[in-house]
Amino acid sequence: MKKSESFIDELALKTKSTEMLKEMVNRMIEGILAIGHDGTILFANPAASEMLGISRSRLIGKKVGALFLDNPINEDFVQCILDAVEIKNQPVRTVVPFKSKRGKKRHLQVATSYLENSELGVAVSMVLEDVSEIFALRDSVKAMKQINELNRQLKKRNDLLSRTFGMFLSDEIVSTLIDTPDGLTPGGKKKSVAMMMSDLRGFTAMSEQMDAEDLILMLNHYLGAMTVIIQKHRGTIIEFIGDGILAVFGAPIDSETYADDAVATALEMQSAMKRINRWNAERGFPHLKMGIGLDAGEVIVGNIGSMKRMKYGVVGNHVNLCGRIESYTVGGQTLISPDVRQLVKAKLEIAGEMTVFPKGAEGEIVLSHVIGIGKPYDIHVSTARDATKKLEKPVPVSFRVVDGKHTQNKQYFGGITAIGRNSAIMETQAALKEFANIQVEAGGDLFCKVTERSGDVCTLDFTAIPSSFDKWMRSLV
Repeated sequence: MKKSESFIDELALKTKSTEMLKEMVNRMIEGILAIGHDGTILFANPAASEMLGISRSRLIGKKVGALFLDNPINEDFVQCILDAVEIKNQPVRTVVPFKSKRGKKRHLQVATSYLENSELGVAVSMVLEDVSEIFALRDSVKAMKQINELNRQLKKRNDLLSRTFGMFLSDEIVSTLIDTPDGLTPGGKKKSVAMMMSDLRGFTAMSEQMDAEDLILMLNHYLGAMTVIIQKHRGTIIEFIGDGILAVFGAPIDSETYADDAVATALEMQSAMKRINRWNAERGFPHLKMGIGLDAGEVIVGNIGSMKRMKYGVVGNHVNLCGRIESYTVGGQTLISPDVRQLVKAKLEIAGEMTVFPKGAEGEIVLSHVIGIGKPYDIHVSTARDATKKLEKPVPVSFRVVDGKHTQNKQYFGGITAIGRNSAIMETQAALKEFANIQVEAGGDLFCKVTERSGDVCTLDFTAIPSSFDKWMRSLV
């Protein structure tokens, strides 16, 4: 019995249908080859014979190298067989060019696997499929559509995200930009959007006290959770600024509810802080508080930079104002500008208002402390505030003013007259303005924001609490 027949008989041993199996293999449109350890072809079905341009009688019993290596085009084809023998447990699947003995050029999809059969001398099984038609259509309109669709699936994250948007973008935004002819071209256009700026209170002080690995772990967990919420409401993250997030709504995708989406996002982010802080507590990480500011208006959005280094960005006075609004917030608070409040279509729940004079703005602005938004969002946050306990006598403290991220050297003095877990009442003759940030020596560096001032009495909201604060407060109360 010939080895090729023995190979088929071996495959059909359990089915007891040798002739049927032979007929099935011979009728397959895919080419089938069985190749021995020494490179001898032991079996070839008619489809393989046709693809290779050699009759079965001339194929079987011949060496692969002798048959095909006379043409350099076929080197990859032969290499697939050598790789299958050498690597053994790792199947080879690839597309290679091939020129038959009859001179016809093809592209063959080759799949090989290693067989261990010393009795039959079989080393490699090979399945061939002629995919030349696909390659022949590369220059046609149909092929271009296929290639574009393939690029959409394979490159939209690896290429577009890394080059333009960084890590965090929704598939909806990516697809929109791919479909836009000038999606990757530097330049921008004026557009009305809503902007959101968030920031963790006292994060700079935390970063100086935490281990670097723990700090990054905590920050990445926080930013990851916030990213999911922003994308859920069709927001676009422009950048992470340390612990801060700048996002826009209404660009690059148009939306009639971009202001509503922005407010809903901010409130859901505030609600998520409970879950984040439970995660932090389980690992001994600090309790985090976040402030969020929102503004809306016409800005320039688009690709900023050069073809070598580019990002999707936003530029305009409203971006600066959004940052100013965020700076007025305390932990857990969301403040929105009059423009945002006017644009929102859903019903808003407002806890209060404050009049501010932000730098760069023309006159005063009334900010609204929003704590809820109605249907279809139905998101509400609690404004419960821990009560302060009046002390029997004022506790003297020293403090310094924080300007931006820097603590000034000049020292001031005051007296704590009432204190709670998140706020305190302090009397001081220092010229502190409302919304000023200060660093109080209270069992460590206690960072606070002056939320109210009446004469010499200041209401302080804590923005970053040192680990030794509880012990210090117990000594007072």
